[in-house]
Amino acid sequence: MHPDTPAPLAGAAARRHELTRSKAIQALRELDRAGTPVTFAAVAAAAGISRSWLYTQPDIRSQIQKLRDATTGTRTAAIPARQRATNASLRSRLATALERNRQLTEENSRLRQQLARALGDQRAARTRSGNNQHA
Repeated sequence: MHPDTPAPLAGAAARRHELTRSKAIQALRELDRAGTPVTFAAVAAAAGISRSWLYTQPDIRSQIQKLRDATTGTRTAAIPARQRATNASLRSRLATALERNRQLTEENSRLRQQLARALGDQRAARTRSGNNQHA
């Protein structure tokens, strides 16, 4: 091999780069699948690579940030991305809960009115029968 020929070195560097990328992507998928919080440090540790290298890869960096931001602020175990509720699903559940809440409010109001009438009828019956004791 001549010192002027960089092709073998370039080829080795390209293979090493692709191997590192595949390790990082695999670690990212495994962390997300397991519900483990996805951070640069966690991906780097799981893949056996440096955090600084992760920051130089725009696609991997954006995926880590997206998954990290999706789980930031949650104190419970992280949920894998494919199992998280969508905004449409959450809106639908909220609409259903609000409708149920409205129905229960109406039912409570009807029951209070029925109770008030029943207590009024009971008091009136005691008064008519001459049994005017305190309830």
